[in-house]
Amino acid sequence: MTITGTYIKYYKVCHRKTWLFHHKIEMEHTSELVAEGSFIGEKSYPQRAERYREILLDGSRIDFYDPYDKVVHEIKKSDKLEHSHVAQVQFYLYLLRKNGIEGATGLIEYPKLRQTQTVRLEEEDVSLVEAWVQDIERIVNSEQCPERITKSKCRSCSYFDFCYAAEEVL
Repeated sequence: MTITGTYIKYYKVCHRKTWLFHHKIEMEHTSELVAEGSFIGEKSYPQRAERYREILLDGSRIDFYDPYDKVVHEIKKSDKLEHSHVAQVQFYLYLLRKNGIEGATGLIEYPKLRQTQTVRLEEEDVSLVEAWVQDIERIVNSEQCPERITKSKCRSCSYFDFCYAAEEVL
């Protein structure tokens, strides 16, 4: 089984979403918010394709990597789930380190907010990332889908209709 940045991002938001994604129950294609995020990612920095590289590393696709400055660039629509964005970039930095690329950093870019956030992988973060991977493997290998969470963020999740079918709206 290959854990990717998407698994990490989903894991930090909702274990149920992680399990559903792993079991090929994907709802992103029905979400206007996901489509908007993809559009922002594709159109915000059109010059990137010339300068930066997309790399595939241990099954994870890093969309924009600057090999000269060793910077992973991750574009996000909103900072609402910032902790999951940071975890995703830390995972990419972990993969780079694991593959012999030392000293890389990450930059999360929020074009609509005109903000950026630098991400580093400190020594103590390595064991955290490894623990996330182990917990994700435990979750997705379970025969039971985790219980849904009830948070306000659920309303904007692409899995909302799946989780709350035949339920009253939050």
